[in-house]
Amino acid sequence: MVLIETAAIAQLIPIQAFSGQFLQWAIVFFVLAIIAALVGARGVAGVTMNIARWFVIIFVVLALITLIL
Repeated sequence: MVLIETAAIAQLIPIQAFSGQFLQWAIVFFVLAIIAALVGARGVAGVTMNIARWFVIIFVVLALITLIL
């Protein structure tokens, strides 16, 4: 019974979410934040760093869900 439920849940979650895209986007935004900080755009650097931080958090949560399922 449990295997059937986890298989149904796995079908509902998009496969693209587990492909590592969030980690790639986090790296991109992190690099953008560093470049913006070097140029002196502190506001842009802060925003892109927050976006990168959220992508890393989402990646970690999805990785843990993948390990559990």
